[in-house]
Amino acid sequence: MTLVFGLKVVAGDRVIDNGFVRVEGTQIAEIGISEEKSVDAGFVVPGFVDIHVHGGGGATFTTGDPEEARTAAAYHLRHGTTTMLASLVTSPPELMMSATKAFAPLQAEGVLAGIHFEGPYLSQARCGAQNPAHLRHPDLAELDALIEAGDGAVRLVTVAPELPGALDAIRLLVERGVVAAIGHTDATYEQTLAGVAAGATVGTHVFNGMRPPHHREPGPVFALLGAAGVVCEFVADGIHLHDGTLAFATSVTGPARAALITDAMAAAGMPDGRYDLGGQSVDVAAGVARLTRDGSIAGSTLTMDAAFRRAVGAGVSLVDAAKMAAGTPAAAIGRGDVGELRVGARADLVLLDDNRHVQRVMRAGSWVS
Repeated sequence: MTLVFGLKVVAGDRVIDNGFVRVEGTQIAEIGISEEKSVDAGFVVPGFVDIHVHGGGGATFTTGDPEEARTAAAYHLRHGTTTMLASLVTSPPELMMSATKAFAPLQAEGVLAGIHFEGPYLSQARCGAQNPAHLRHPDLAELDALIEAGDGAVRLVTVAPELPGALDAIRLLVERGVVAAIGHTDATYEQTLAGVAAGATVGTHVFNGMRPPHHREPGPVFALLGAAGVVCEFVADGIHLHDGTLAFATSVTGPARAALITDAMAAAGMPDGRYDLGGQSVDVAAGVARLTRDGSIAGSTLTMDAAFRRAVGAGVSLVDAAKMAAGTPAAAIGRGDVGELRVGARADLVLLDDNRHVQRVMRAGSWVS
């Protein structure tokens, strides 16, 4: 048995002052108000869930190397991310397949919660830091083969809905139990809603990598923000989105449809310098990652604890920020066992100091940092 005490315990839709969490084995057994004097942390929040991350700590998911994947996962775990998808970028078919086969054992082991393919079925016009040389139209046979090879590891695929064959690809993903996302798209408002109607339930880093909204041509941003069944990802680093944009967008979606993500690449936690993302050179200066060739934002150097702090600083409540950093992204990929401090959930806890910086992390009942 483990008892964790906090000045504030963020559990579901409430903040418990002078609360505690009792852990038995790998699960939460009890949450309540403590009569103890001792305090382990200023805040106790659920383990963060990052459904869009490319690497960190100098290591990347994008090459399909399992040892690099372990290093990147361990880095983000120290920052409170207890559940994560390994996000790949637009790549040749051979790399997509080899990465899927390499990461499937890590998913079975629990190091990863699965794989996210951000590409290659994306818009040339809105490819951002994706490698345009490998962009292509949706291929149902390729998707089917990847899903088979992953044996449950492929959890999320981002598609531009305006591409030929995209709606059929979204339908196939949903039929196979894979979450379909809309992103890196030049779609109209109507084309975006067609993707939602076909079964897409996630908006990939909304606002970024998509046609910007206009009052006469609302495009994908307004369509995704307004779609009742869609979870919208937001990169809360103050670079991808102004804090005012984050506050406004999350007020539209509500916390149940807003998922904080890092979109982090290998440079997260590393010094400024030159790095690689999907075979493309990236320069990092003052913590901001941009493609060397054209200055496009190339992922981030964010961690989920920093995203959580940023959201709270932008005016999001503790309860809502915790939901956006854990419960909502967990629900988006069908993980009802994580993302919330409640009895019966996996015991994933992040202990934060009074400034909301990570003190300790528990995953499945064991302290990992």
